[in-house]
Amino acid sequence: MSRIFRSDDVSVGERIVVRRRLGEIFSDVIGHVTALAPLTVRPQEVGGFPSSLDEIIVPDEQIHIIKRLSPRMIRNSDIRHVETAYAKAFPGVEHTWTEDGQWLMRAGDGITERSNSATPLGPSAGFVDLPLTEIEAFYARHDLPVQLHIPERIGKPAERLVAAGGWTLGPEILVMVRDLQDLSDLPAPPVDGGAAGLTFSVDPQPDADWLTLYHFRGRELPARALQLLHDQIDGTMGFARLTTPAGETVAITRATLTESGDETVWLGYSAVEVTPTWRRQGLGTRLGADTVYWGADRGAEKAYLQVVSSNAAGIALYDKLGFLEQHRHRYARRDT
Repeated sequence: MSRIFRSDDVSVGERIVVRRRLGEIFSDVIGHVTALAPLTVRPQEVGGFPSSLDEIIVPDEQIHIIKRLSPRMIRNSDIRHVETAYAKAFPGVEHTWTEDGQWLMRAGDGITERSNSATPLGPSAGFVDLPLTEIEAFYARHDLPVQLHIPERIGKPAERLVAAGGWTLGPEILVMVRDLQDLSDLPAPPVDGGAAGLTFSVDPQPDADWLTLYHFRGRELPARALQLLHDQIDGTMGFARLTTPAGETVAITRATLTESGDETVWLGYSAVEVTPTWRRQGLGTRLGADTVYWGADRGAEKAYLQVVSSNAAGIALYDKLGFLEQHRHRYARRDT
């Protein structure tokens, strides 16, 4: 079981695996938590869906290991497809594969880890040794710290390396996805902008108003960083916003359209900001729905986004927009 993912406490409703010690025998129960004291689990249906099977009570003295799981069962290829679409949206100035063809190394402006990290996108990356010497040489050539992007399951060699020490781990990040074939669960775009008369639009480049509102994890991101992303992306990038009838930009997001290697077009949804005076008025939901419709109208079949696991409000918003957690990833920087 992973040492760097899903180590936080479980809660009712979540899907977990609990390893029970029954004398000299270990037995796993996989299902959904229905109670915590004592731990009670209802075994899952095929695919990880909730079931109506009889509950299993696991006394504290039987619990050997307990771990949270993603809400649904997924394949490694599902993880790889999303991460490939994501890597194409943040390719860096230079991107090249390790000699074994398993890790994609990217170097950008050095500001954000997403375009300045090595990521395991080859089908065998989780089963062969991490080519650390080659990755170190790549980042030394760019005068950048060694940084790994580690999706759970497909990056196991990196998980083991980081767990041994000598690395600084970033937060757990939820990768949430949704299908775009049926959008009947989303609110339809309001007629004439709704009560506030807000207009949704997407521009190929960010202007001063968009840049003023955008912050990366609480700090301003230089315009050159976004320009670099725009110039290098292997796909399409758009800068979306909601504006008032007076022309004030009150909410923004960044949208990308990239392929995942299996010819599926993915909408990437990131950089959501709402101006303080307009918060708690449903703009996050409105902007998200409008962006999803925009992507679907341009051929996107699925959508993904990322949110830090501690951001409960953000997770609740994206859940409302029909996104479901698929897997998690983290970044790890080599200590100097």
